[in-house]
Amino acid sequence: MNKIMKYMRKYWYAYVFALICMIIGVSLDMLSPQITKRIIDEVIVGGNMSLLTRLLVMILIIGVGRCIFGYLKELIFDLVSSKISADIRRNLFRHIQTLSIQFFDKTNTGELMSRVKDDVDKIWSALGFVGMLVIEVVIHTSIVLYCMIKLSPKLTIIPLIAMPIVACIAIFMEKSLGNVYEEISEENAVLNTVAQENLAGVRTVKAFAREKFEIKKFLSHNQRYYDLNMKQSRVFVKYNPYFQFITKLLPVLVIIFGGILVIRDEITLGTLGAFTEYSNNIVWPMEMLGWLSNDLASAFASNKKIQKILKETPVIKEKEVCTNLKDVKGTIEFNHVSFSQGDKSILTDINFKLEHGKTIGIMGATGAGKSSIINLLQRFYDVNKGEVRLDGVNIKDLSLKELRGSISLVMQDVFLFSDTVTENIKLGNRALINEEEILHAAANAQANDFIERMDNQYETIIGERGVGLSGGQKQRISIARSLAKKTPILVLDDSTSALDMETEHLIQKALSELNNTTKIIIAHRISAVRNADEIIILDEGTIAERGTHEELLEAKGLYYATYMAQYGEYLKSNTIAV
Repeated sequence: MNKIMKYMRKYWYAYVFALICMIIGVSLDMLSPQITKRIIDEVIVGGNMSLLTRLLVMILIIGVGRCIFGYLKELIFDLVSSKISADIRRNLFRHIQTLSIQFFDKTNTGELMSRVKDDVDKIWSALGFVGMLVIEVVIHTSIVLYCMIKLSPKLTIIPLIAMPIVACIAIFMEKSLGNVYEEISEENAVLNTVAQENLAGVRTVKAFAREKFEIKKFLSHNQRYYDLNMKQSRVFVKYNPYFQFITKLLPVLVIIFGGILVIRDEITLGTLGAFTEYSNNIVWPMEMLGWLSNDLASAFASNKKIQKILKETPVIKEKEVCTNLKDVKGTIEFNHVSFSQGDKSILTDINFKLEHGKTIGIMGATGAGKSSIINLLQRFYDVNKGEVRLDGVNIKDLSLKELRGSISLVMQDVFLFSDTVTENIKLGNRALINEEEILHAAANAQANDFIERMDNQYETIIGERGVGLSGGQKQRISIARSLAKKTPILVLDDSTSALDMETEHLIQKALSELNNTTKIIIAHRISAVRNADEIIILDEGTIAERGTHEELLEAKGLYYATYMAQYGEYLKSNTIAV
């Protein structure tokens, strides 16, 4: 709760003003029974009809004042709670963005969506309307009790007995609801994840005719979510009749015992009328306790989930004082690098140096550790042994902004945002990339032809994750995005796998003209790496072979076997010697 209080202190002045409005509004409410008392005692019983008009005008003034201060109170609470929830959501999202890849490896998207949206909304409610009612219940009850005691200390004993009973029932209910809300919050996250994954992978679902299976899986989680909500409802239904019984019984007991006091001339009939109004007023807070406990328990559960994420810290951290390269050349060195995750060894003693402007090709079977080299270069993960250096400086000494800003990456899993083609290409450096550079990058990526055939060309909105584009088209836009960024290092992680040989050749030709750019090309095709200055072959996380295309063919090892697998039939049919 300390975090929430920090947000509330930021707007303390608004809360103070809202509290003043609330106190004035409640106090005006408490004047109405006093006027009722005078109408009964002085007008009806006493026969002083001249007072009636003035007392009715006072009731009207009280009603108008109550409306004004009630409006101001609710407006301020709504405004402040909206600002606080916006602050919480913004800070939570910013915090999530600072976390390392390891956090996202263990946390699913649906859970994060639930925290950022649903759980913040529940806190919003607790700080706004629900929170306002909680405070109003306390103020309202305090003033009503004060007025009751002034009218009749004896009759006040009745609500004073009822209130602790209601409070105990509310506490029992809140404890029962607390665990239920945590389970509901968890299941909501799972339900969001199942829905998100299913919708994102709808093509895969349909391709494998898994609609019935996925529907069944979704319905099972939906049923679990339904069961938990019904469990919550059963708790509420179990305790709510007690609230209803006590709040309905209270005015009856007041009238019975108050009537006895009137008969004994201990209080006037007007006093009993006013006290009955006050007893009806104190019923409202009692009735609200169950509902408010319900919502507050939900908000506390949501806050615990949010705080759990906020306690997460980045595994990859920058040094307090980072080295500034200023002008990055792009010389990359892996110095006896080893990397593992848990008990699984991924890379062992990787050792190579890539000079500025040179190209290295990396090949190997799936799972050999090719992409892990790129992950280490960008510090998505840190090495366990050895060093990764950029221009002779350990990348741990560099700021993440400078390191990652110096690298253009075309990922194996292409991700395009639901935006225009232009905005997707400008993603690497929106502020500096102009229209001419976008066109040039698209031309080099062989993307301009199909883009210009689109209805709105470069202003065409691409669907979510590039829906509507072929795999090759998405890859070419992704390559254009990296080329437009113009960084000293370009990394292509199996980025031409969906392209035909001719298009790949044209892109390779354009890449070869980037003389001042250091290039790392990860590929399964020989054609993508054959012109590299050095090619390394990974096998089970170690460098099994290294050399130029010609040297590796002469060695007749893994590279040669791959070459023959890809070109053997062609070589035989054309009787071309290696």
